[in-house]
Amino acid sequence: MKLANAILASVAVLASAACNAEKKPASDDTVAAAKPVPPPANGDWTQVVTATPEGGFMMGNPTAKVKLVEYGSLTCPHCKAFEEEGVPNLLANYVKPGKVSYEFRNYVRDPYDIAASLITRCNGEQSFFPLTVAMYKDQADWIGKLQQVGPAQQQSLESMSPQTEFMTIAKWAGFQQWAAMRGIPTAKSTQCLTDQSKIDQLVQMNSDATDQYDIPGTPTFLINGKVVDKAATWETLEPNLKSAIGG
Repeated sequence: MKLANAILASVAVLASAACNAEKKPASDDTVAAAKPVPPPANGDWTQVVTATPEGGFMMGNPTAKVKLVEYGSLTCPHCKAFEEEGVPNLLANYVKPGKVSYEFRNYVRDPYDIAASLITRCNGEQSFFPLTVAMYKDQADWIGKLQQVGPAQQQSLESMSPQTEFMTIAKWAGFQQWAAMRGIPTAKSTQCLTDQSKIDQLVQMNSDATDQYDIPGTPTFLINGKVVDKAATWETLEPNLKSAIGG
């Protein structure tokens, strides 16, 4: 299905749910499905990154007692704030020693978000987290470029195929040059931006999130499969992590 175009003015607004399907809570079996992996030789679990069946990327000990999932949007300023203010503490104090695993699932709010996500996911687990950090760091720059695109050009996205649409957005935002500077050749980023299976995966992740959880906005966090209420910042999230750990 052709994705509905979102105007740039709505970049900071959470997209409406695609359907009104009844929300289904995640099962405990799903939460516990991760397979154990050997601990890193240096004891630093942040060096272990794996792709998950749900489409996200998980950093840390797959069998950690506490499993944290973030539904985040690359166009979201609140997600950027959490990345800068919360993630360093999360990794150093909880993920590195193996107490908590941290999974990031892209929650795409508009076509611009999809194009950015296709870039950060392009090399898979190899560089997903570093590219996500860098994309947030440069968020103001590339969103600024997109905001300079005229209304007529924005409107033209509606008549394009998804592959052409995301290549066009990437050109406006300078994503391919950005990616090339970070080790992704232009040919590779072109392949990622036009890969229908990767596009479908992002759309499916949104659909799954809508079906299973009440996503009030981004970022939204799950701890051991349950949505953490009113915890969109590190200050509000950390007490919930401590409680789940038991200390």
